[in-house]
Amino acid sequence: MLYLDTSLLVAALTVEIKTAQAQIWLAAQKTDTLATSEWVTTEFSAALSIKLRTGQLSAEHRARALANFKRTITGSFYLLPVSSRHFQNAATFASQYALGLRAGDALHLAISADHGLTLCTLDRRMAEAAEALGVKSLLL
Repeated sequence: MLYLDTSLLVAALTVEIKTAQAQIWLAAQKTDTLATSEWVTTEFSAALSIKLRTGQLSAEHRARALANFKRTITGSFYLLPVSSRHFQNAATFASQYALGLRAGDALHLAISADHGLTLCTLDRRMAEAAEALGVKSLLL
């Protein structure tokens, strides 16, 4: 089973350099093998707010992307809850300073590791950290 992080979903549902790659890859996956977490919902919304504030997308495009996101995760993904154990494990991962993990990325890794899922991402640093931590990952 595959765990999709925010970078992959933002690219798939907005216009970025890797949008086509993310969309093609997602279209090739079986929906019953895809999972993400409630944390992605927060990060996705924040990412789109940043894009709006910085002029990378319009309010209309943001609204469409959010609607598509909600429809996609509801109909196509297993939505995993975030527990206190995930936060504790993320703190352990983040404390390994040489990995350069941001808090949100450490949380993705903790959730993915806890469920034995392969983390799918466009973020090279997170994929490298996953490898160092023994978490399965796939860098698109």
